[in-house]
Amino acid sequence: MAQIFTASADTRLRAVALLGVVAVVMALVVLGGYADSSYATLVGWVEHQPVPFSHQHHAGELGIDCRYCHAAAETGAQAGLPSTFTCMTCHSQIWTGAPVLAPVRASLASGKPLEWNRVARLPDYVYFDHSIHLSRGVPCVTCHGRVDRMPLTSRAQPFQMQWCLDCHRNPAPHLRPPAEITRMDWSSQGEKPAIHAVYGALMTKVYGIEPAKLTQCNICHR
Repeated sequence: MAQIFTASADTRLRAVALLGVVAVVMALVVLGGYADSSYATLVGWVEHQPVPFSHQHHAGELGIDCRYCHAAAETGAQAGLPSTFTCMTCHSQIWTGAPVLAPVRASLASGKPLEWNRVARLPDYVYFDHSIHLSRGVPCVTCHGRVDRMPLTSRAQPFQMQWCLDCHRNPAPHLRPPAEITRMDWSSQGEKPAIHAVYGALMTKVYGIEPAKLTQCNICHR
C-alpha cells in the first residue's frame, strides 16, 4: 500500500501548529498593548473645541473655581458645560473684540449654544454621577488632572474599568475635605501623608462608604 503522508508531514503539521500558537500570542500582546496605549485611552490628546479655551489661564492664572463654569457638578450627574452667558459675564467687558472669541459673540447674537466637545467621555453603558463623588470629597484633579496647567484641555486618565475599580476598592486615599475639592494643588497631602491617611479612613466611615459594594456591577452599569 502506498504511503499517504510523506516523512516530513508530521514535522510540517507541528510547525504550522506552533506558528498558529505564536500568532495568537502575538495578537493578544498587540491588542493588550493597544488597549493601554494613548491611541486607545486618548490620554494626553487634545480635543478640538470651537474656542481654544485655556484652563491654564482661567483656572490656573486667574484662579477661577471649577464650579463657576461647571455649575451642576455638585448637584447633578453631569458637571455641565459653560453657557455663552457665563463666558460673556467677563468677555462683555474684556477682550471684547478678540478674533478668537468670535464664536462666543456669534453664539450670543444668534442664541445658538456653542457645541463644546467632551474631553472626559465615558461609554454610554457606564453611569457616573459627579455629585456623589464631589459630596464625598473626591477632588476634580483625581479624574481631570492638573487642568490648571493645560493651555488646551486634554484627557488626564484612561477611564478604563480597572482604573475606576482601583479607586472604588480603596477610596480613602482620594478623599479630601469638601472645601478642597476644586483645589488643584493640595500640598498638605504630600507634606503630611499620615494625617491624610487618617482623614481618609475616618471619612470613609463617616460617609458610610463600603468598598465591597462599590465594586458591584450595578454601581456603574444600570
